[in-house]
Amino acid sequence: MTNNEKLLARREAVTPRGVPRVTTATAVRASGATIIDADGREILDFAGGIGVMNAGHCQEAVVEAISRQARELLHTCFHVATYEPYVELAEKLAELFPHGEQTKVLLINSGAEAVENAVKIARQATGRPAVICFSEAFHGRTLMGMSLTSKVGYKKGCGPFAPEIYRVPFPNHRLRGDGLDMEEFVERELARLRESFNTLVAARDVAAIIVEPVQGEGGFVPAPPGYLRGLREICDQEGIVLVFDEVQTGFCRTGRWAAYEHFGVVPDLSTWAKSMGGGLPIGAVVGRAEVMDGAEPGTIGGTYGGNPVACASALATIRVMEELDLNTRATEIGQEIRRRFEALAQKCDAVGEVRGLGAMMAMELVEAGDRSTPAGPLAKEVAEACLEEGVLVITAGPAGNVLRILSPLVITDEELDRGLGVMEDAVLRLSAAAGGAGGRDPIVEGRRA
Repeated sequence: MTNNEKLLARREAVTPRGVPRVTTATAVRASGATIIDADGREILDFAGGIGVMNAGHCQEAVVEAISRQARELLHTCFHVATYEPYVELAEKLAELFPHGEQTKVLLINSGAEAVENAVKIARQATGRPAVICFSEAFHGRTLMGMSLTSKVGYKKGCGPFAPEIYRVPFPNHRLRGDGLDMEEFVERELARLRESFNTLVAARDVAAIIVEPVQGEGGFVPAPPGYLRGLREICDQEGIVLVFDEVQTGFCRTGRWAAYEHFGVVPDLSTWAKSMGGGLPIGAVVGRAEVMDGAEPGTIGGTYGGNPVACASALATIRVMEELDLNTRATEIGQEIRRRFEALAQKCDAVGEVRGLGAMMAMELVEAGDRSTPAGPLAKEVAEACLEEGVLVITAGPAGNVLRILSPLVITDEELDRGLGVMEDAVLRLSAAAGGAGGRDPIVEGRRA
């Protein structure tokens, strides 16, 4: 029995089956874009802890900041005694993500907590109960997070869910375009949202509309820019708080600090976590001061929110991102992934679509060129084959048929080339075995396996 097998067996014996295990990978230590498993094997990380390690594993400056802060102050609770790291991080986030004339920041422990608190703030600020969310959305596994999340598999048997949650279709042009060009499609979907104020919930009762600028678990689907601009107009007209969930898209992943920067739209509130902390658990709600101050004293926050060690890690991580210019690097990585995946799609009809924004890229696998039939089992087989070859890849999408890349942005060109090559070869080989036009000679854009 290998060390990997022993560790997985121990895990199975002591942890509940409800905790997901999406791969058989193990991890003992990591650096940059590489993980070392329990058997000492190097694994190239294309998952990044589900988008947490944008700045890379165990950055020396981040580890040192954690160690230094741990020697000085571990905890007091910010509610009880004010400390510098919380205030400094809040100031930095307000600088990176200005929301209106004055921006305020709440620090908590996770993305799900950020969503929970954003909803509480919006409800108090507006005096309204309802929240509109979208199909294919993912906003966490807390009660409110699950209520807002679309995929039923994440919340099976967990109801009843939070009331006053209303769901409308996400503007996914490929799924719901019906032959319309993008402008016509956006106009129709905005009209559908406006009509929902007559048929679903009155606008006067809606506290917030929450949306991911690029859906993460939903399959790496960017919202049309015109749709987000239209949402901004509708929210302004109706006095609704617009909330962008940037938990997976933030901190250089799309080539900008915030994905919303690509769209020219600033929300009233935004939620953050994952790569902000450099590997430690921390999240944030950032927003317009007048909205943030709508929450009554004592109604938001928490015992560990903005823990000083996590704040120190986040501040050091942001400095690393700035020093390494990871926004530019993310753009370069994304361009290379798109080029390689689109070349693969030309020769393999199992690749139904290549999509994403910046380095938040994915390919959708379908059955034998039928874009209406997702190939979830094939995507799982590809991910397993990649792991056998030392590349950690995870899936996404309602049907689990999307292969997504969330590699650390410090990945080298050589590592990226090797990892993409493993993915390409696995897709070609396994789709051919499944009866698709997978091709027999795995050559992609001048690269031979």
